[in-house]
Amino acid sequence: MAETPPAPVDVMIVGTFHMANPGRDIYNLKVDDMLAPKRQAEIEAVTKTLARFRPNRVAVEWSADDVERQYPRYLDGTLAPTASERVQLGFRLGRLVGAKGVYGVDVDGDFPYPELKAYAEAHGQAGLLTEAGKKIMRTLDEEQAALKEHGVAGILRLLNDPARIAADQGHYRDYLRIGGKDGQPGVDVLTGWYRRNLTICANLIQLAKPGDRIVVIYGAGHAFLLRQCVTETPGFRLVEANDYLPRT
Repeated sequence: MAETPPAPVDVMIVGTFHMANPGRDIYNLKVDDMLAPKRQAEIEAVTKTLARFRPNRVAVEWSADDVERQYPRYLDGTLAPTASERVQLGFRLGRLVGAKGVYGVDVDGDFPYPELKAYAEAHGQAGLLTEAGKKIMRTLDEEQAALKEHGVAGILRLLNDPARIAADQGHYRDYLRIGGKDGQPGVDVLTGWYRRNLTICANLIQLAKPGDRIVVIYGAGHAFLLRQCVTETPGFRLVEANDYLPRT
C-alpha cells in the first residue's frame, strides 16, 4: 500500500519596500512616515487581509538572533517604535494570527558593486551601468507614484505582480553585460546575490514542517529568486500575495 505523501508547505512571498528607508541599497525609494496615523491604518488593513491566508509561521528579513531578541519585546510592548516592515508587517501579522513563531531567515551576502563599477569605468563600459541605473530609477518612480496615489496596499500590489517581479530580475541580469576576457565582475555580483537568496531559501525550507502555511515578508528585490526556489522545491507550493492583498 502506497504511503500518503506529506501535506505540502504553502508559502506566500510578500515583496515589500523598506518602510524605514535605511538607504542601504544602491537605489532607494523615498518613504514618508509609516508611523503616521494614515499609514498605520493602511498597514493594519494589509495585515488583516494577509491574515486570511491563515499562516502559522512568519519569516522576515532579519537574522534569527535579531528576531529572537526583538519579537518577545514586541509582544510585551517594550520594543521601541519602528517603521521597519519586519515589525510593521511581519511582527504585526505574527501576533494577529497567533503564529507558532516569527523567524529571522536573513543572511549577509557579498555584493561587490564597487568592483563592478570600477571595472566598467576602466573598460569603457560605464555607459552600460548608467543605462541600467536609468531603468531602475524609472521603476522607483512608478513605485513612488503607487505609494502616493494608492497607499501601502497599492505599492505592495505593484511589487507583487508576477510580471513586475520578472522585469525587476532583469535589472540584475543587466550586470552580466559588464565584463570581458580579463574579468567578469557582473558574474561576481550575481553569484553573491544568488548565493544570498539561496541561503535565505535554505533557512526557510529548514524551518518548515509538512502542512505549514508560511508568509515571508522580504524586500521586493528578493522576490524573484525566493519564488523560484519555493516553486522548484518538492513539497512546497507558492501562493500569490496579490490573491490576498487589498485591492485599491
